[in-house]
Amino acid sequence: MSEEPVVYTKDLQKIFKDFWRRPRARAVDGINLELHKGEVYGLLGPNGSGKSTTIKVLLGLLHPDGGEVKVLGKPPRDVAVKRKVGYLPEESYLYPYLDAKETLRFYATLFGLEGSMREKRIDELLEMVGLSHTGRRRVGEFSKGMARRIGLAQALINDPDLVILDEPTSGLDPLGTRQVKDIVRALAEKGKTVLLSSHLLADVEDVCERITILYGGKVQASGPIRELLQVANHLQITLKDLDETQRARLLDTLEKELGQRPALEPTRKDLESFFLEVVAQARRESGEGSGTRAEGQLAGFLTESEAEGQE
Repeated sequence: MSEEPVVYTKDLQKIFKDFWRRPRARAVDGINLELHKGEVYGLLGPNGSGKSTTIKVLLGLLHPDGGEVKVLGKPPRDVAVKRKVGYLPEESYLYPYLDAKETLRFYATLFGLEGSMREKRIDELLEMVGLSHTGRRRVGEFSKGMARRIGLAQALINDPDLVILDEPTSGLDPLGTRQVKDIVRALAEKGKTVLLSSHLLADVEDVCERITILYGGKVQASGPIRELLQVANHLQITLKDLDETQRARLLDTLEKELGQRPALEPTRKDLESFFLEVVAQARRESGEGSGTRAEGQLAGFLTESEAEGQE
């Protein structure tokens, strides 16, 4: 790709030291990453693998001990870079006595947003995450899933070019999980770059184009997810509307041609799709439940071009 990467690291290293400045743990050991505009990238690994340390370096919260790192073409501690990065930490740190609107207003003010633009963004984000009806409710009363939704909204309040999400679906029910994944896809379609760190591998598989798997601070596997998950010398054929006679004839032909009778199994939905269908049907019949609402449309200001946003 000719464009400069949104995130670039080369031989990135971070070593934690003890009181006497002796090396204690090599948390990140020679990590190379390249994230491009409009990409959803997965950063995976077990606890202690170096994911959180890498993210903190990209956010400018930790200084690297070796290698190169650039975010949006500049050092991550550059103030101009920080204004264009949105971050959802693994735990949502919210002020419990503020309501949802006051919470977003606080973060908007940190980015210098004032007046009608600020209020418009707040309303759009609450609508996007399905909490428009709880704008005046204290966040200390929120469930963990509702707190994650507010956390996602605050990560987008500044209309970032790079969005870093650490366990974004933690605490969410399947409806909320699908909603967050839809938002992530929509952000990428609008040219945002998303770095997603999660232990929920099915969520990563649904939204990420490329992934890197870390262990012991080192890259163990990296590349397009379709290529990494491809099983060599195995093919899958999907056919519809075969009657018993056609099925038997097809299997006989394949057995004669291949010297082995292929396994035949009915096509199955995944559990998430089935669950969402059942709940959607129940909602149509009985109306919306309490708590959150299934909105999910990307906030209007996030869909504007850069020129429109400056008017």
